[in-house]
Amino acid sequence: MMYKEYNDEEILMLSGIQHFAFCRRQWALIHIEQLWAENVRTIEGQFIHKRSDDPFLDETRKGLRVVRAMPLVSYSLGLRGIADVVEFTRVETESQYSTTLKGRQGFWIVTPIEFKRGKPKKDDRDAVQLCAQAICLEEMMNVKIEYGELYYDQIKHRQRIDLNEQIRSRVYCLIDYMHKMFKEGKTPPAEVGKHCSICSLVELCNPRLTKKYRSVSNYINAAFNESEELG
Repeated sequence: MMYKEYNDEEILMLSGIQHFAFCRRQWALIHIEQLWAENVRTIEGQFIHKRSDDPFLDETRKGLRVVRAMPLVSYSLGLRGIADVVEFTRVETESQYSTTLKGRQGFWIVTPIEFKRGKPKKDDRDAVQLCAQAICLEEMMNVKIEYGELYYDQIKHRQRIDLNEQIRSRVYCLIDYMHKMFKEGKTPPAEVGKHCSICSLVELCNPRLTKKYRSVSNYINAAFNESEELG
């Protein structure tokens, strides 16, 4: 299957695919309207990532290299970002699933690991972010990656995610919508649901009030115009 190649001016933030999978309106508020708000979940998430995203804490043990805060880019996805952790495991046999590392002998299996607060989710927003990271690594290192892992701080456990064709197709489908929406610069209307209660942007979004206005800026402008008319 052939995928579109994006240029540097079209590159979006890789972390945005998780927002997009969770709620397209949330993604648009952050990445189009440049809005952000903190809640307990986002602050806890930042703390967890700080523990893993230190580029000066790379480790090398026998047959294993651990790289933290590794820069990523994919021109087939049009994404750029940072991998929390990438593990390289040494193997003796060359295959499509192994690559070479400069200054190191043998061949190496590549495994992206994303750190998350809480516990495994019912939806696939964490899995698609991990898969997008793997696709970046595949392009950068000319290797095939079979699986990645999600580490959840609440359960202190890694969850293996098989990077099959189904999840890869899901990633490319989300990416197509993301780039289209970003190019159009339009924020979709709110889709009110249970997910709104855990969203850090719920007060800025005002899903029940702003649904018909499609964007926070339109809502504010409408409210301003109404106050002028009353004045």
